[in-house]
Amino acid sequence: MERSLSMEIARVTEAAALASARWMGRGEKEEADGAATEAMRTVFDTVPMKGTVVIGEGEKDEAPMLYIGEEVGQGQGPEVDIAVDPVEGTNIVALGTWNALCVVGIANRGRLLHAPDMYMEKIAVGPEAVGKIDLDASVEENLKAVAEAKGKDIEDIVVVVLNRPRHDQLIKEIREAGARIKLIPDGDVAASINAAFDHTGVDVLMGIGGAPEGVLSAIGLKALGGEIQGRLKPVDEVQEERCRKMGIEDVSKVLKMEDLCGGDDAIFAATGITDGELLQGVQFKGDKATTETVVMRAKSGTVRFIDGTHSLEKKPDLVIKD
Repeated sequence: MERSLSMEIARVTEAAALASARWMGRGEKEEADGAATEAMRTVFDTVPMKGTVVIGEGEKDEAPMLYIGEEVGQGQGPEVDIAVDPVEGTNIVALGTWNALCVVGIANRGRLLHAPDMYMEKIAVGPEAVGKIDLDASVEENLKAVAEAKGKDIEDIVVVVLNRPRHDQLIKEIREAGARIKLIPDGDVAASINAAFDHTGVDVLMGIGGAPEGVLSAIGLKALGGEIQGRLKPVDEVQEERCRKMGIEDVSKVLKMEDLCGGDDAIFAATGITDGELLQGVQFKGDKATTETVVMRAKSGTVRFIDGTHSLEKKPDLVIKD
């Protein structure tokens, strides 16, 4: 992939965040998602690449744009797989709470898991704990391993978990192990990425969330030198058959980083819609708006935080603050 794609992808997430943020706190999650999707699709047409959406807004007959299999880009340049979540946390935007993001991940063609829209059990950590976690191990064993890797007492570890009834037993085991918990309503991509940044206060993500979000998290964590493991959790025979069509005969198989995002290169970009631990959300200031974006490339290990200032009266331009 070309180095310039990093900045091109940042333009895509910025445009989506600016469009979605207009719906913040208005209780209209579908409108927020639709606005972001349309803006994202429009900017994709300007990017010099041959892109195929492998994780998007749904199947072709379910989504008008950014559907799985859709070709995006100018049709010239590197051939890439694209994973998108125009609004990671539609409920978050609707309510105006924390950690809503616009997210795009890309990798060389054929390198991303074409994850079906089903549940995935996950554990995600930052660079210090790479190689120390095991999805087949107990909660306590994993937390002890993460604590040791990070030079902390287990009582100082913070685990992010989606606040769902399905996690009642997981929450009980984390508390019994002595770790602390941050329960979140939505947004486990943000939580996974936060585990790789010390200043967020997050050490590990655990629990069951969406499989597409697991692949997006893997792209980001590959760029950051972190790790995620996942296991698909089909709920019926139809979903089990989808797994088999993907080549996964054993649904109990633990999917490692190379299964989720293979190769030595990937690019991840996310722009904040609402404020979060890692990124500030969109702020409208008269005839201008500001955004904060993180863009990362696995091959170089480069992580950039971009402050964008955008005119609301003309085509947005980037203002990069070192």
